Amino acid sequence: MDKNFYVVLMAGGVGTRFWPYSRNAQPKQFLDVLGVGKTLLQASYERFLPVCPPQNIYVVTNEEHATLTLQQLPGLNPQQVLTEPMRKNTAPCIAYACHKIQKLNPAAVVVVSPSDHLILNEADFQQTILKCLDKAREQDKLITLGIKPTRPETGYGYIQYLEGKQALKKVKTFTEKPELALANTFLQSGDFLWNAGIFVWGVKAILSAFQKYLPEMAEVFDEAANQFNTPTERQALESAYAQTKNISIDYGIMEKADNVFVWQSNFAWSDLGSWSSLHDNSAKDEFNNAVSADALLYDTRNSVIKGSADKLIVAQGLNGYLVGAFENVFIVCEKDKEELFRRFVNDLKAKPNGNDYL
Repeated sequence: MDKNFYVVLMAGGVGTRFWPYSRNAQPKQFLDVLGVGKTLLQASYERFLPVCPPQNIYVVTNEEHATLTLQQLPGLNPQQVLTEPMRKNTAPCIAYACHKIQKLNPAAVVVVSPSDHLILNEADFQQTILKCLDKAREQDKLITLGIKPTRPETGYGYIQYLEGKQALKKVKTFTEKPELALANTFLQSGDFLWNAGIFVWGVKAILSAFQKYLPEMAEVFDEAANQFNTPTERQALESAYAQTKNISIDYGIMEKADNVFVWQSNFAWSDLGSWSSLHDNSAKDEFNNAVSADALLYDTRNSVIKGSADKLIVAQGLNGYLVGAFENVFIVCEKDKEELFRRFVNDLKAKPNGNDYL
């Protein structure tokens, strides 16, 4: 196993679209969403163990979830949990982690991955990662993983690539969450892939891209990095985050850089970003219901029924609904309208006691 290979698992999100199952105290990545006996974070960590030395796997999360991370991943050293003082999207998160790793190993080649996705065919995934790591050794490429689309999905980003015989293809364009008509066009064209949000690059390559495309952020983190791995790291990090803008790595760098490549991948993947995607990836009964609760269902189909063993859920006459009982919240709504969940959460924030339910 190559000592220059590193993994960064991003675990700082709050999983708004999975509310009220996902809460501030325990977001989606810390939950056993699929009922398989391990959380999404645990599954992500274990997925990389065959390709990366365990001491080279880092988790970036919000500081309030550091203890929870170590509880779920007891094999980690506390120094492998990087805690952000505030949420500023993926670009600052990646800048922090890659600076930390670069100070330890300037020859490092890094996989950056969300910690809350579903990946099947794990052997195929691991072989893909190893091939991409090998391609990134030269420190001159920014590689992202693409998934061949199977439907005109409007909830995913798309990557258009330039034709070529190699599995690693030059990226032409990125498009974020297109309308249905455009998604259909992408599907029919044959040269678009879903953007899995998994990146592979050398630390030299990505930090050089920060200097070129996000120079203000690069300057702030270059200065803070002088204090990384010292007793004053926390103070320097808080100052850096306070000065940097909220921006994703996709908008900040990947859509602008001229050395971006995509690897067309064959493993099964879902971002599990909504109740609808959970339904798609769960076992279903004869009426296409995904049920993980003590439930009595009548004339109910295409629905998600989720709750705890101490509550009986009785549902009748529903089609395409989420019915969930989660601690102090009971929810009934159409499962496919994922935009409503942000509204629910925002409306709760405006209520005097709203935080009790978030």
